[in-house]
Amino acid sequence: MIQDIAPHIYHNEYKPVQPEEDSFLLYFEEKRALADWDGEELSFPRFRDYPEVERKLSGTLIYLFSIDDQHFYLAKELRTPERKGYRLDSIRNFRTAAPQWLSFAGITAHQLWHWYDSHVFCGHCGCPMVHSEKERMLQCPECGQTEYPKISPAVIIGVIHNDRILMSKYAGRGDITYYALIAGFTEIGETVEETVKREVFEEVGLHVKNLRYYKSQPWSFSETLLMGFFAELDGEDTITLDTEELATAGWFTREEAPAQPLNISLTSEMIWKFKNGEV
Repeated sequence: MIQDIAPHIYHNEYKPVQPEEDSFLLYFEEKRALADWDGEELSFPRFRDYPEVERKLSGTLIYLFSIDDQHFYLAKELRTPERKGYRLDSIRNFRTAAPQWLSFAGITAHQLWHWYDSHVFCGHCGCPMVHSEKERMLQCPECGQTEYPKISPAVIIGVIHNDRILMSKYAGRGDITYYALIAGFTEIGETVEETVKREVFEEVGLHVKNLRYYKSQPWSFSETLLMGFFAELDGEDTITLDTEELATAGWFTREEAPAQPLNISLTSEMIWKFKNGEV
C-alpha cells in the first residue's frame, strides 16, 4: 500500500526545525503539485532551487514532517513556481509515480496543505488563525477556537458468501471503471462496526454478520483513515442496488474477481487476499 515505504521511516511528530539547502520544498495549487514529473523518478524541489525563499518558519513556510533524516516543508506562496524542470500537475500522479516513498510524502503533504488552506480564518469568529509553535494545531487569538488536521474515518468491506465476494462500481466516476469493495464514511455517533452494516444495507440491500477487522490505511487522496473489514452474508444474497451510489454490483468467485491495476490501496490488497484464498 502507498504508506508502506520501508526501509524508509515516516516521522509525523511535530518537531519543526529550520530548513537546510537540501530540505524538500513542497508547493500546491488546488489539486496540482509542483514536482519534476518527467524523469524516470519523481523529484520535489529543494530550497537550493528557490533561493528567494527565506529559510525561516512562518505562516507561509511550514514544517510538515520528516522521512528518515530528510525534512519536508510547505511553501504556501511561491513566485514563478514552475522552473528548473519543476511543473504543476495533478496529484493523481502520486498513485503511480516512483519512488513510492516520495509519492506518499507528496499526497500526505497535499492533505496538510488543504487543511491549512481551509482554515486561514476562525470558523467561529472569523479572525485569522495563528500557528501553534508546539503542535500541529491552529488557534484563534481572539476566541480561542482550536483546529487540528481533518481525518475522516471510513470503512472498506469485503462481503463473502459461498466462496464469492461482493464487488461494485461507483456511479458517476466517468472513465474510472474498476470494480471495488463496498465502502463508506462513519457518521456522527456511530461505531465503525455499525458503519459496516449500514453501508452494506444502504448500497446493496444486504445484511452482514461475523465482522472481522483486517487492517487500516491512511488515504490522503480523500483525507480518510480507511478501516478494512471482511464480513459474511446474513440472509438472502439478492442485491438491491442504490443507483445513486453504485453503477453495478455482483458476486465474484476467486477466479472471476477483477483485481485493480495498482497495489497502493487497502481495497486492492483485500481483493488479492480473497483471490489468493487467504480469507
